[in-house]
Amino acid sequence: MRVVKSEEKGSDVNLAAHLVRDAFTDAFDVAAIITNDTDLVEPIKIAVREAGKVVGLLAPVRFPSQSLMNVASFYRHIRPQHLARSQFPSPLNLADGSVITKPVTWV
Repeated sequence: MRVVKSEEKGSDVNLAAHLVRDAFTDAFDVAAIITNDTDLVEPIKIAVREAGKVVGLLAPVRFPSQSLMNVASFYRHIRPQHLARSQFPSPLNLADGSVITKPVTWV
């Protein structure tokens, strides 16, 4: 049996670092984070409680992590139909002739 896993490494750390930096440098008024990754609880909490920023949680799952909802300034559920309407068509033909297709697991 072959298992293939597609995962972007370091993206949560990068997002966390930029969120905290941008909060303390006053680079945004309101941030919206699309995640259900609890690794982002602490950076969201720092941005909200220590930097005084508004950080919303846009959750792509029906029941998001309670720990994320506890630290976010607000929460909104992203429904599958919203995700489907916001995506490029698949396949997407680029000007250079290359073609991009979305993974079958995506909405």
